[in-house]
Amino acid sequence: MILDAFSLKGKVAIVTGCDTGLGQGISVGLAEAGCDIVGVNRKYPHETEQKVSALGRRFMAIQADLSQQAALENVVSETVAKMGHVDILVNNAGTIRRADALDFNEKDWDDVINLNLKSVFFLSQSVARQFVAQGGGGKIINIASMLSFQGGIRVPSYTASKSGVMGLTRLLANEWAAHNINVNAIAPGYMATNNTQQLREDAQRNQEILDRIPAGRWGKPEDMQGAAVFLSSQASDYINGYTLAVDGGWLAR
Repeated sequence: MILDAFSLKGKVAIVTGCDTGLGQGISVGLAEAGCDIVGVNRKYPHETEQKVSALGRRFMAIQADLSQQAALENVVSETVAKMGHVDILVNNAGTIRRADALDFNEKDWDDVINLNLKSVFFLSQSVARQFVAQGGGGKIINIASMLSFQGGIRVPSYTASKSGVMGLTRLLANEWAAHNINVNAIAPGYMATNNTQQLREDAQRNQEILDRIPAGRWGKPEDMQGAAVFLSSQASDYINGYTLAVDGGWLAR
């Protein structure tokens, strides 16, 4: 039955940045499909743990600053030690800095690139090595952005990082498909999360955004769940290097 191909029963997923927002929504969606969750965050994700545990799934928290290379080294080993294996990685953790390009400083550039792009590559590398060692392949989902397709304004390092995520997704898919590893991305549209609070509180900018979205609303974390479950499951076994927009029609406008 085709619905069986979407089941994640017995799978273990590492989800970064799952304390709130999209990461929490994705974690809950994967858990509803049968997946156990390893949440990697700077602070302990109590609410996400409660939501996942309430579904009868196991939850493990790893506290780490993913912008620092040293923090990446133990994520996979701790996961395997407690959970036994890993099958899925969702690279969701990210940050944003806003300033005119003429005034943008080096620290804001490095902070965003290190978390949004560098950590995505090196954590993916670490997880892919584990997939190869396990011998069964696996799924990697990177969280891209509308600014993987567009330039945006006042977010130069964010745009660079998310454009890089799309390119990196293709590169890793090309190299790792031979190992039965599917690497794809999801590009959220304008979602009601902490990262967009400043935009939503600006009445004029908020209305400009809503006027362009054919669906007529900001996205919600739950809107990411279907795409995440699909790309994590057997149903997407022949999809490699693709970035799926979940944007209410923004890019089609």
